Amino acid sequence: MTDEDFDDELRLDPGFADRFERDEKKPACQLYLISPPRIDAGFAEVLKAALDAGPVAAFQLRLKGIDEHAIADLARPLQAICADKGVAFIVNDSIGLAKRLNADGVHLGQEDGDAREARQILGPQAQIGVTCHDSRHLAMEAGEAGADYVAFGAFYPTETKETKHRPELSILGWWSTLFEVPCVAIGGVTPDNAAPLVAAGADFLAVSGSVWNAPDGPAAAVKRFAAVPGMGA
Repeated sequence: MTDEDFDDELRLDPGFADRFERDEKKPACQLYLISPPRIDAGFAEVLKAALDAGPVAAFQLRLKGIDEHAIADLARPLQAICADKGVAFIVNDSIGLAKRLNADGVHLGQEDGDAREARQILGPQAQIGVTCHDSRHLAMEAGEAGADYVAFGAFYPTETKETKHRPELSILGWWSTLFEVPCVAIGGVTPDNAAPLVAAGADFLAVSGSVWNAPDGPAAAVKRFAAVPGMGA
């Protein structure tokens, strides 16, 4: 049975999200920042201002099209800022780069390696996340493999990366009801559309363009996310 067959066979009632009630004992949803696709040395000050503006749980360095030596050079000052602020520093895609930088963790796409391999290489303290698109089957496989969080999306249209999966809100409530592994909602998330994702059960909101491209600046955008009902203060 393929992932698609599994998800089709056990398709969720779309109204599940409407009936889901967030457990009051569950920690507040938190912000998970993803870097812009291109940065320079000046981005360190931008990141610092964003982290100073409100609570952020994690920062993921996601840079495409440049070699790992260049990424490592850009990463080090950002990693220091995150460490100073108590923000987890996560590397996208590359287990090897995460090991090289002694990063707090790695985020893996479906083609980027296995959570078990990442755990073996990075050790028991590493935070390992896995992209699961709109698939409950992939999410359960990731959880069984030892992932520390699973990411669902894209929930909304996004220009940050090309997407072809569009999960229903109900997948967040389903996951939160049945599993303890946290879930991340990603894809076109803004302060204006975030509330339904939080209410549906997301533990983290992964955001990029809505912060870095905000007309009034990243710090103001972080403050608006902090004001969303159910977000950590």
